[in-house]
Amino acid sequence: MKKIKYISLMLLAVSFSACDVNNELDAIAAEVVVLPDANAGTADFSKYVAIGASFSAGFSDGSVFQAAQSRSFPQIMANMMANFGGGDFTQPLVSDNIGGLLLGGNQISNARLFFNGRGPAVLPGTPTTEVSSVLSGPFNNMGVPGLKSFHLLAPGYGSVANVQLGLANPYYARMASSPGATVLADAASQAPTFFTISEIGGNDVLAYATSGGTGVVQTGNPDPSTYSSNDITDPGVFTQVFGATVAAMTANGAKGAVVTVPSIVNLPYFTTVPHNPVPLDQATADLVNGGYAAYNGGLQQVYAGLVLQGLPQATADEEIAKRTVNFAAGQNAVVIVDEDLRDLTGFGLPNYRQATAEDFLVLTSSTFIGSEVGGNPLLINGVSVPLADNWVLTPEEQNNIQTAINAYNATIVSVGNANGLAVIDLNDLLNEAASTGTQFDDFTMTTNLVFGGMVSLDGIHLTSRGYALMANKILEGIDAAYGSNFSESGNVAKANNYPTNYPPGI
Repeated sequence: MKKIKYISLMLLAVSFSACDVNNELDAIAAEVVVLPDANAGTADFSKYVAIGASFSAGFSDGSVFQAAQSRSFPQIMANMMANFGGGDFTQPLVSDNIGGLLLGGNQISNARLFFNGRGPAVLPGTPTTEVSSVLSGPFNNMGVPGLKSFHLLAPGYGSVANVQLGLANPYYARMASSPGATVLADAASQAPTFFTISEIGGNDVLAYATSGGTGVVQTGNPDPSTYSSNDITDPGVFTQVFGATVAAMTANGAKGAVVTVPSIVNLPYFTTVPHNPVPLDQATADLVNGGYAAYNGGLQQVYAGLVLQGLPQATADEEIAKRTVNFAAGQNAVVIVDEDLRDLTGFGLPNYRQATAEDFLVLTSSTFIGSEVGGNPLLINGVSVPLADNWVLTPEEQNNIQTAINAYNATIVSVGNANGLAVIDLNDLLNEAASTGTQFDDFTMTTNLVFGGMVSLDGIHLTSRGYALMANKILEGIDAAYGSNFSESGNVAKANNYPTNYPPGI
């Protein structure tokens, strides 16, 4: 009871003393942060020209549209450069926020994607951007979606007449100075004082990747005119083109920044669909296993014969285990065709196996897996009917891509350093976002599809906020290379000013 008494007395004393307290606190003065004046260092930003592909163009959500173009990373950088003596920055703007393109009134590319509450969907509406309505340039932003390295030097790549033949690029056709012009010549003719060369090399592997590795690795082939659209460009060709591009852009003493090619392992186009998206009950699993019984039994017979011909038993056991198809109750891996397996077609056996976590199922497979073939409920894609090569990137195909990217990046770094340019590692940025998330002001950016904030709804290109972060990283590299102070003076993009998803009605 004593403790209760003493506590009561203490509370009473506090209540009386509180009556004499002045509850109006003095205002705390806000801390004034004085930032240094903008200083360009040894760089001259009065004439900035950006060379690149989709990222430079502001491509997002599967298309080019005005709202995204106004937030392309070169435009963001140009906005900051305006405080450092930078001049006007012109872009080949499309006609609407629908996205997509027309050629002679016929639609040749889809409208942009939007989030419909369940996932990415194509925006309803008809594009109004007509490719044959050629714009009057020149343009500071020479970002051309779909551009491969060797296209920089290709005459006629901007010919409207050649677009329908697949020999020209519709985006460049809208902005080329003439039908026979080249992207590099149009960029260099503007006599820039500063330039960026970004993501050149990305499209040299991207079509191979998005097609599930159906192209050819052209290493050792120096003639791009013999390449198909899904092929991987010879690193020697890339080195020649990249060196010529930097030489042309620095010919008048311009300074600049070059950006490396990111690895596809960070892009949700290849990481969103799991390798085991097939839920089955035991009865259905048993039914499917019955369909593969002859195949599994054939493996045992064929490999027994190969062992008699000298194949080590351990190798045979390993390959049988890899190729055996077995479904069970629960989540199951899809069945795929893998051309990198030992070819058993001569023995009457197809090259089937079930996918593993090391395989990348492309994003478009999400609506194909589980669909019926010809309306037959017994023929299910990915289950009773194996997925063809175009739906999956095997580890061998991933290695083909990474080998090429490593070679391209070695060239970018070497040429950039040799010419005293700022070298920015975009791969590091996406690696961080994919692993732990990367901080951008109050936001943690990841590469998760739809909600990660970094990568747009197409699973490959960045959101506007992602491009803003990319712009900041390039400006940071410019500061380090040329002694400018974009970061220190606060002339950088702020995350809140850049959206991650655009609504349908913008």
